[in-house]
Amino acid sequence: MKPNHYLEMAKVAWQNRDQLPYAWRILTQGVCDGCALGTSGLSDYTMDGVHLCAVRLQLMRLNTAPALDPRRLEDVRSLESLSGKELRALGRLPYPMIRRRGESGYRRATWDEALDAVADRLRTADPNRVGFYLTSRGITNEVYYAASKVARFLGTNHVDNSARLCHAPSTVVLKEMIGAGASTCSYTDWLESDLIVFFGSHTPNNQPVTTKYLYYAKQNGTRVAVVNPYREPGLERYWVPSVLESALFGTRLADEWYELDIGGDAAFLSGALKALVEAGGVDRAFVDAHTTGFDDVASWARGLTWADLEQGSGATRARMKAFAEMIAQAKSAVFVWSMGLTQHAHGADNIRALVNLALARGFVGRAGAGLMPIRGHSGVQGGAEVGAVPGALSSWAPLGSPAAEQFGRAWGFAIPTLRGLSAVEMIDAAGEGALDVLYSLGGNFLETLPEPERVRAALARVPLRVHHDIVLSSQMLVEPADLAVILPGQTRYEQAGGGTETSTERRILFSPEVRGRRIGESRSDWEILTEVAARAYPARAEQIRFANAAAIRAEIARLIPMYAGIETLSKKGDQVQYGGRWLCQDGHFPLEGGRAHFRIPFLAEEAPPPGHFRLATRRGKQFNSMVQAERDPLNGAGRDAVLLSAHDAQALGVRHGEAIVLRSRTGMFRGRVFVSPIKPGNVQVHFPEANGLLDLTRRENTSGIPDYGTLVTIERASANGSPSSEERPA
Repeated sequence: MKPNHYLEMAKVAWQNRDQLPYAWRILTQGVCDGCALGTSGLSDYTMDGVHLCAVRLQLMRLNTAPALDPRRLEDVRSLESLSGKELRALGRLPYPMIRRRGESGYRRATWDEALDAVADRLRTADPNRVGFYLTSRGITNEVYYAASKVARFLGTNHVDNSARLCHAPSTVVLKEMIGAGASTCSYTDWLESDLIVFFGSHTPNNQPVTTKYLYYAKQNGTRVAVVNPYREPGLERYWVPSVLESALFGTRLADEWYELDIGGDAAFLSGALKALVEAGGVDRAFVDAHTTGFDDVASWARGLTWADLEQGSGATRARMKAFAEMIAQAKSAVFVWSMGLTQHAHGADNIRALVNLALARGFVGRAGAGLMPIRGHSGVQGGAEVGAVPGALSSWAPLGSPAAEQFGRAWGFAIPTLRGLSAVEMIDAAGEGALDVLYSLGGNFLETLPEPERVRAALARVPLRVHHDIVLSSQMLVEPADLAVILPGQTRYEQAGGGTETSTERRILFSPEVRGRRIGESRSDWEILTEVAARAYPARAEQIRFANAAAIRAEIARLIPMYAGIETLSKKGDQVQYGGRWLCQDGHFPLEGGRAHFRIPFLAEEAPPPGHFRLATRRGKQFNSMVQAERDPLNGAGRDAVLLSAHDAQALGVRHGEAIVLRSRTGMFRGRVFVSPIKPGNVQVHFPEANGLLDLTRRENTSGIPDYGTLVTIERASANGSPSSEERPA
């Protein structure tokens, strides 16, 4: 299908017609609040020309919407049937609001009343029963840093952010193997590489501006390969609207496709390594000079049998060898991956296998080469790097380290030592009655976590829930165990003194305050966070308050050396790229001895039981869980689509469009067959619609993030769309 970019632009302009001048100032002055490419105004730092995409435009209404009528929240029963899109369409949150148990909804409150209500609970609560969670809705580095500091000021390490739900396995393994937990290269390297490989990543959907890079990379002779269970139409061909030729005729993106089973990546990549070793395709000069552990990994790879690798990956021996030959012939390559690799029970092992392959060819630290865990949301790269995680005060200061002790001295208060809870562990604690306060800055666990009904029950047990956000979400409508407070925040464009975002390529970008419009009594996020903490402990208030956003940036620069330069950013276009264009340049790795480490991954994928299919969740026309259209313009799939191969459809005796029922161990899903070019034995269903099929207790083995895949059975639904047999999990 050919997406109609220009029609979408016209629709967005019409939707924002009441605030067109303000919307234009956001587009031309601000840093994009969509993906983590890092577009400043209408340009970027990689190539000349206009850079704008539909994702950014679709998000514009969050910035230009009018204020919500607070009377709509007086009885939330009238809102419970609305979708997330419909709730957001009601407008921006303009005032603080409070709801107590037994009340039908929220009433408007003053800032003093709302802040004091939260502060009183924080003062009396056991700090180990208090949790903070931040999502990626345009949040700036200043806000992440303030939240990290506030949590520790209050005595807890229970602070987490949405980035960990996506790329925590990537960060863990990259630090372990190469000493750097971020992309090692820049987008410029896409334009200079022999080869770009996408693993479990669909950039035309999630980062559509990158298709312009791919267009020009291919003009330069770059080949593009995709390793994925589904032949994504957007990677087959894409229409880049700012390139006339592409806009008219489309651009073929992928040159090579490598089909495998969901969860089969570690086996596929290890098979490629085995083939590379056996064919003499390893860059021994690089390996010998800059790495350790290769001989053990090579010996392990030689001992793998092709039969086991074929079963574990779902790919043939011939295709794994072909992939190895392709990368052996490439003088340079960039490996790009996303949640298709990370959101599995053994996500870290997928990344270990990928890094092994890159190290074996020396694809790190030089022009046209690198490892890129691409980010889908602006701001998430900086969240962990400035400390909004349970186990560190920055990416370079784990709790208990000398670097972390410097934070305590600078802040003037002791850093708590008890292990912090991750976001999912906070929900576990809530369900067990072990969490007294859950402070959510953005986010909606009901739409982003597996088993939403289990999550709902957990949220309902928390005595105080604080919903610090810009729009309504279904999570706010859950009746509180005692008290729920809504605190109206602001967008990055409204943040007093501007703010910064860190892009996928580690570029810290300044987004100036865009003046001319504010909603009700909303306040900057960092001001709300620090004021709550100051009121909880007024005698120590000066330890947590900041004079302005510039003061936060100055403190970040003092305590986080890699972010040096952030304090100099003050106007549109200002940026600094920490680490320079390449991390680990010329094979110098920030690990003991200066060498990277090969690691043996665990290959755990087993064949599903008879009659079962591997299922993965996918994104369509949406931004995270924010569904923007009922049909994906890249493949035509509706929100209830079950992507199923023609082979499997025939074997099941079902036709395209027919109603079917999927069952897992935890739930069921009613959908419709969408015959697709997906590997037989595998299915994909949209997130968050299919989250009820997922198991909240099944988690990645190093970082604890949920596994967003499962095993399902499939059966035909009856004529009225209901299951044809007794409803029970498989």
